[in-house]
Amino acid sequence: MSNMENRFNLIDEPWIPVAGVGRVSLWQVFENSQYRSLGGTPVQRIALMKLLLAIAQAAATPADEQAWRTLGAEGLARSCLAYLDRWHERFFLYGERPFLQMPAIGAATLQRYGAVLPEVSTGNTTVLNHGQLERRLDDGEKALLLVSLMGFALSGKKTDNSVVLTPGYSGKRNDKGKPSSSKPGPAVAHMGLLHSFLIGSNLQETLWLNLLTTRQVEQAMIFPQGVGTAPWECMPEGEDCRAAQELRQSLMGRLLPLCRFCLLAEDGLHYSEGLAHAGYKEGVCDPSVAVDHSGKEPKALWVDPDKRPWRELTSLLGFIEQSGEQGFQSLQVRAGLDRARDVTEVFAIWSGGLRVSSNAGEQYASGSDDFVESQVWLHSTMLGELWFVQLKNEMDALGDLAKGLYGRVMAFFKEQKVDGAKLAAQASTLFWQLCERHFQQLVEACEPEEQGTEQRRQLRLTFAGYVQQAYDRFCPKETARQLDAWAKCRPNNSKYLRQEA
Repeated sequence: MSNMENRFNLIDEPWIPVAGVGRVSLWQVFENSQYRSLGGTPVQRIALMKLLLAIAQAAATPADEQAWRTLGAEGLARSCLAYLDRWHERFFLYGERPFLQMPAIGAATLQRYGAVLPEVSTGNTTVLNHGQLERRLDDGEKALLLVSLMGFALSGKKTDNSVVLTPGYSGKRNDKGKPSSSKPGPAVAHMGLLHSFLIGSNLQETLWLNLLTTRQVEQAMIFPQGVGTAPWECMPEGEDCRAAQELRQSLMGRLLPLCRFCLLAEDGLHYSEGLAHAGYKEGVCDPSVAVDHSGKEPKALWVDPDKRPWRELTSLLGFIEQSGEQGFQSLQVRAGLDRARDVTEVFAIWSGGLRVSSNAGEQYASGSDDFVESQVWLHSTMLGELWFVQLKNEMDALGDLAKGLYGRVMAFFKEQKVDGAKLAAQASTLFWQLCERHFQQLVEACEPEEQGTEQRRQLRLTFAGYVQQAYDRFCPKETARQLDAWAKCRPNNSKYLRQEA
């Protein structure tokens, strides 16, 4: 079938994974208020959230908070349906104007789909499970991959940068004038940025809570072109044309960065580097990314499989306690927290992403690299500085427990004349894994009430028990020598338990 024929319209065809439902179309997302949340991997969820927010911003960006309240989740959904109806012809995956694709990039070398999927093993990479095998993708999966590549493409030599669409553009050449390796997508950057969104009672409310106003975009002072124009309304013709320059300076350009120019084919895609966006060190980042600008060098929150996102909650919410711009700041979280507290009884903060490694400019997911995600529900009535200070104190105390456990395991193996660094790290990881199942309870127990105080006492007993459990797991006491070291180095949590919870 010719790719010039208009077919597989993303508004009508099911391709978006929704938790507990399966695949749905763009039209169904905005028509059905029963869908609770997106499905797929964390990267797919982030990429789809950005696409849906781009549609929402294009359809009904409110001027200010009052206009946002008046719009409401239902009003936003109706506006998006009207918008999709008006731009229906621009959402065909194949045709003369394929969605988010560049027909002119057809001159680039054809790359296999598996080569641009971080979870798929290609070349001489070892296959550890069936999920790493390359398989044939249907049109819905190709659409999902295309949207993900717009911001989450990994750096390396898989792009054909010999094809340049803007005459005189040198961004795809190295110092010797030869095609260069591609840069990582702005949504992943060097190691894998952590993205966060507010979550409502259903998907439509989630989009409404994360919708930015014109005023908020102006106050952010990182998008000179404001909200901007959705790329399907005006696709760039090259890497540095006028439309490309406007996208790089607008909110739309961060929601859909077009960091790769693609053209889908039957067994692969023509693939080249697209728009080169500024990074967080240059003062520009996705609204969903948290960056700390208080030091000499900006610092971002990265994905860390050994430190799951729920442990970063106090960093994300640090502005509750702080004044000014100190600490990590996420435009998406900071702009939405107060409004969520005012219009909903319960909402959540979801954080996730993909950790990647790099070597000689080539990015890949290997070793301990993995997708991570966490979701924490918050009651609007409990949010405040007293609650935040209590939660921060509890998290700091848990951190001290983990450090103490690490030191005690190290001491145990030192008694055995053995290096215990790896096992001590594993013990600390196990402790945090055990604590995770109670974190939601801890969040709710930090309310400054007598009932919350008793709940915290009980949780401290549980967490102290987990320290002993992790210690016993990695420090055996089968021989007399081991038993002596085990008793000598056993953790003492009395100070933690005596502290006022």
